[in-house]
Amino acid sequence: MNELFQLLKQGNRSALTAAIVNTVIAIIKGAAYLFTGNVAMFAETMHSLGDAANQFFVFVGSALSKRAPTDRFPGGFGRLVHLVLLGAVLIVGIMAYETIIEGYHHILHPAESKGIFLIIAILAAATILETFVLIKAMKEILHDAGIEASGFSVVTKSLANFKRGKAATRLVFMEDAVATAGGLLAIAAVLLSHYTPFHEAEGIASMLIGLMMFLVVGKVFLDNARGVLGESDDEMEQKIGEMVMADPDVKDVGDVVVIKEGDELHVELEIEINPQMSFAEADDIKDRIEEQVRQQRGVTDVTIELDEDDGIQRWNNSPEEAKR
Repeated sequence: MNELFQLLKQGNRSALTAAIVNTVIAIIKGAAYLFTGNVAMFAETMHSLGDAANQFFVFVGSALSKRAPTDRFPGGFGRLVHLVLLGAVLIVGIMAYETIIEGYHHILHPAESKGIFLIIAILAAATILETFVLIKAMKEILHDAGIEASGFSVVTKSLANFKRGKAATRLVFMEDAVATAGGLLAIAAVLLSHYTPFHEAEGIASMLIGLMMFLVVGKVFLDNARGVLGESDDEMEQKIGEMVMADPDVKDVGDVVVIKEGDELHVELEIEINPQMSFAEADDIKDRIEEQVRQQRGVTDVTIELDEDDGIQRWNNSPEEAKR
């Protein structure tokens, strides 16, 4: 039990924060829906419930993926977070389906909702909270990428470096981006339905929110399917290759492979050195390079293969050429 608590402390904080915030929001929205019968509020309630459950599983999965390797699983549990995320998107998919169906029924049988000011107040408060979580996720992406930013540059830089964020953080970002947009859409639909005869607006908004949720499901599924299979990190491969080539005792880099497993990176290196060096000198070079590679963000495992210099230069600064 103590080991479990220690692992949970290492879970993705953005996911935990988002899960707590969305649980509170879902309870408030659900109570408002029961009072008003507003279909846009129903859509937002389902959305927040799905996000809360999803992000809770993401938090648990990201924590369990930090578990140390065992005799039965010597490769560790890094990919576990991707498996959890694949399961978690099913929850969002179910919520999205229910949201679309409810919106469709409202379009067929439109009705004016009551409690307009209560609905707007709750949706506005929820949207503000979702925006807070979204900004936190943006900052977490920048932290994962090792980039400093402040003010509006947090938004632009987090979007530019989205792929460098951890899988769990990217999911929180996408879900809360959709939640924020969905909140604004719901507010617009409620106002339109209240001040015009176009009561179908709430049903249309519900269906659009459901479709946006399905987009998140598709994106998360594809990203984490690649993670389960073991996706390479081209950017880190190039960075490590250039760093190793800068070592004065390295004559060439034959191959660099960096595999993502959850938040962890596993590195395999093939380097060429002077064949006249002694075993002790070669071992010192290997230890030095391994230490440098391990200092890179996310790297947990390094395998280095030494070979004698054959006089043929294989490594250069082009990622495409370096992988040939």
